[in-house]
Amino acid sequence: MKTVLFKNVLLNGAETDILIAGNRFGKIAPAISLPAGTPDAEIVDGKNLAVLPSFCNAHTHAAMTLLRGYADDMALFDWLFKNILPAEDTLTAEDIYRGSRLAALEMIRSGTTFFNDMYFMNGETARAARELGMRAEIAMTFVDAMEDERREKMFAQLAALPFGGNADGSGRVRFSVAAHAVYTVSEKLWRRCADVARERGLRLHVHLSETKKEVDDCVAAHGLSPVRWLDSLGVLGGNVVAAHGVWLDDEEIALLRERGVTLVHNPASNMKLASGIFRGKALSRAGCRVALGTDGAASNNNLDMREEMKLAALLAKVSGDPEAVPAGEVFGWATRGGFRAFGIDAGEIAEGKLADAVFVDLRNERLVPNHNLISNWVYAADARCVRHVLCDGNFLMRDGVVPGEEEIVEAARRAPFLRRKS
Repeated sequence: MKTVLFKNVLLNGAETDILIAGNRFGKIAPAISLPAGTPDAEIVDGKNLAVLPSFCNAHTHAAMTLLRGYADDMALFDWLFKNILPAEDTLTAEDIYRGSRLAALEMIRSGTTFFNDMYFMNGETARAARELGMRAEIAMTFVDAMEDERREKMFAQLAALPFGGNADGSGRVRFSVAAHAVYTVSEKLWRRCADVARERGLRLHVHLSETKKEVDDCVAAHGLSPVRWLDSLGVLGGNVVAAHGVWLDDEEIALLRERGVTLVHNPASNMKLASGIFRGKALSRAGCRVALGTDGAASNNNLDMREEMKLAALLAKVSGDPEAVPAGEVFGWATRGGFRAFGIDAGEIAEGKLADAVFVDLRNERLVPNHNLISNWVYAADARCVRHVLCDGNFLMRDGVVPGEEEIVEAARRAPFLRRKS
């Protein structure tokens, strides 16, 4: 079993040693010594470093890195139906793979070890996540417009998965079900997706109440808002991860809490597409499960969860309440809240937890002075502060270097989609 000992790392304001045994934090205490002859042991100098839980990106579309900057400064429905969907129709499996690797690299460099993805040709995204050593939950995504043969093939693949969707011997990469949105999925398909997810022990990943138009159109079509309509279909439950949730009233918030749905806040995307302001304080005070995500790089336009924390905290204060969603709370959304939503025993630096962590350089100018590390991490830092990133006890980035990063970037620059567009 691999053993790594970090010496003199700042944790909760005090220097300490952190022993990682295999893929978990084994012991956290001052002055830990390795027994003589400990096999495969490595000691790492942690002086001037602080350790933090890594990020869980609870909603994204990884391969959309190839659409970064492709269609900006427009309303969501024009952005999606007139620009993004036509471009996505031309993406090949090789495009998805290269774009997903680029996304994984970007996420690792900014401290993310897990991402929850909704896209198509999902095997290519899973392949990229495995190669770079990340955790991921990859959703097989359904819309009404897909061909019957393709839809049935995907349902057959879901039926063949082990219960819980773990198709990776390491347990790091799993599959789930995604019903895209109320405006792209019919009642019949919603019910089928929800039934399959429940029967196979899978999460159901959805877009929900992202824009006022979505809500108004759903009321016009079904006489109910998206939340109420999906609840009437029996869709909502503790396995549902719902992205956006911008347009929610108090009754819907109480219903989502009762059903155990996890809401994923995507502040950069919501602001860029002028979707509205997430009711973070109301959701939190109501006891709802909340996580944080970046959305895709076509509507963000990056995958930096640290930046997403800052935007979430600041956006909550626009209403005039400086105490709405403080730094510690939004930090919890980005770490503990996300990992708990996906049943992953991470998001904390504690003995027995999975060894997913970020080590930041306290000598970086953005972290000086260090009155409050969490405040600095949320409001001041950037990706340059990250020195090491660990997932499952393995270095994904060490001393600021991700193995193969130059080739990943160059391959993305030469992706077939980009060559066709040039």
